[in-house]
Amino acid sequence: MTRRRFIDLSISIEPALPSDPPMMIPEVEYVGHEEGAEQMKSFFPGLVREQLPGGLGWALEFLRLTSHSGTHLDAPYHYHPTMDGGSPALTIDEIPLDWCFGNGVVLDFSRKGDGERITAADLKEELERIGYRIRPMDIVLIRTGADAAWGTPAYLTKGAGMDRESTLYLLDQGVRVVGIDAWSWDRPLPFLAEEFRKTGDPKVVWEAHFAGIERGYCHMEKMANLAAIGRPFGFTVCCFPVRIKGASAGWVRPVAIIEEE
Repeated sequence: MTRRRFIDLSISIEPALPSDPPMMIPEVEYVGHEEGAEQMKSFFPGLVREQLPGGLGWALEFLRLTSHSGTHLDAPYHYHPTMDGGSPALTIDEIPLDWCFGNGVVLDFSRKGDGERITAADLKEELERIGYRIRPMDIVLIRTGADAAWGTPAYLTKGAGMDRESTLYLLDQGVRVVGIDAWSWDRPLPFLAEEFRKTGDPKVVWEAHFAGIERGYCHMEKMANLAAIGRPFGFTVCCFPVRIKGASAGWVRPVAIIEEE
């Protein structure tokens, strides 16, 4: 009998963790059941706490965060106002749903050092190693191992990253959605900044993101558990984003679905 195994590829949205720049760290205000009981009294005039189960009401949370907090899907609008040679860039609420459900492929570059480039040649070598040819609409996931540092300041500088040519290589194969288990699809920002400081070459600035100007695509960032999938292909990825009107990204809980005998 075939059964489905589901693997959560996301991190939680958590407050007070130093794994984002200070301006992006989420804030969560938790309203407990006792405070919720007091709130419910304003909706039901005459209600007293003793009339509620155990004297307790609802629980809820107030959040202050960016659309790029936690595991999220970046829309082409995040990279530039145009894509595909001048067409208006899609915002997250405009992303076709069929982009977000498809055959998954994991390419493992956890052997690479922090801040190293993942080049088009690297992709071809890894695809040859696993014996796979990318097909249109595959969802390609890049494993760097950076997720092991989630929750610490080191997370911001962990993992290798994609460059312009390697991103365009995937897009040339008909891929529209990709993902990575690091803070950014590009190499970590401090490495890009240091290279720019040394060379003055603006081409190094956000080069993988800016590839989306030439060809519109989406990428997931801050993924996790890619190693738990246990196979480089032969599974399905589901990654529908939350719809935020006109936004550059939306929170997502990607899942790998594996059919097993």
